[in-house]
Amino acid sequence: MPARPRLLYVTDLAYEARGRRYCDEDIALSSRLRADFDIALCHPLDAEALMDGYDAVVVRNSGPVLHYQEQYDSFRARTAACGTRVYNPLTGQADMAGKQYLLDLTAAGYPVIPTADRPEDLVRLPASDLYAVKPKAGADSIGLEFLPSDRLGTLSWGDALVQPRIDFRYEVSFYYVDDAFQYALHAPDPGRRWDLVPYEPSVADLAFARRFIDWNTLEHGIQRVDACRTREGDLLLVELEDLNPYLSLDLVPAETRDAFVAAMTASLHGHLRTEPRV
Repeated sequence: MPARPRLLYVTDLAYEARGRRYCDEDIALSSRLRADFDIALCHPLDAEALMDGYDAVVVRNSGPVLHYQEQYDSFRARTAACGTRVYNPLTGQADMAGKQYLLDLTAAGYPVIPTADRPEDLVRLPASDLYAVKPKAGADSIGLEFLPSDRLGTLSWGDALVQPRIDFRYEVSFYYVDDAFQYALHAPDPGRRWDLVPYEPSVADLAFARRFIDWNTLEHGIQRVDACRTREGDLLLVELEDLNPYLSLDLVPAETRDAFVAAMTASLHGHLRTEPRV
């Protein structure tokens, strides 16, 4: 009998994420993937030391990279040097590479919350009573603050992103495996980001999300497109998570969860058939 693929599944089971249970999701998902793969779970700080001997490293709910940036950079360098398959592949252009993509998408005219990182570009942003200021290397709302316009001059420009505060009706997330839409969830209360319920997207909603999946050009992997619905009814991109998106799988119907696991399994098999990068 041929050997089953061996996966090193990277997760921080002890990370306390606001409104989410990383450990529950990864215990459940990894147990489902064991139907097709031999799996070992490890902490992100141990991934580089343990990855030899596995067919791929699967990065899941591993927490904000900024908490272990030096080790993560070393992990990326080693996987590139060794041609190690990583899932998601470390070629993503969105959150995987920092927040520069928000500036690039703004400049390219995509439907994204307008973003600036230079004082001379503030005039291109819509006027607002408050501006969201976040570090370029931020994640999980770490370092986020809201400032009036007269305090923006105190910023350390180059390290911070500035966006107008958007008066939105709700947030909605679209979940993809490879380039295939799986499900959508939304937070009806703007003040309770992780109180999510199933959402039935319109054709226009899916066309919106597809633009960012196409832009990122990841052949294999899981992505979450986070957007907000403005008072005028438009969708604007908040975040394109392509490194370790939390999936909220416990909030979707069983048949949707089964379909997601099947899609992820097929995606992993497809990724394992690709030639290792060297």
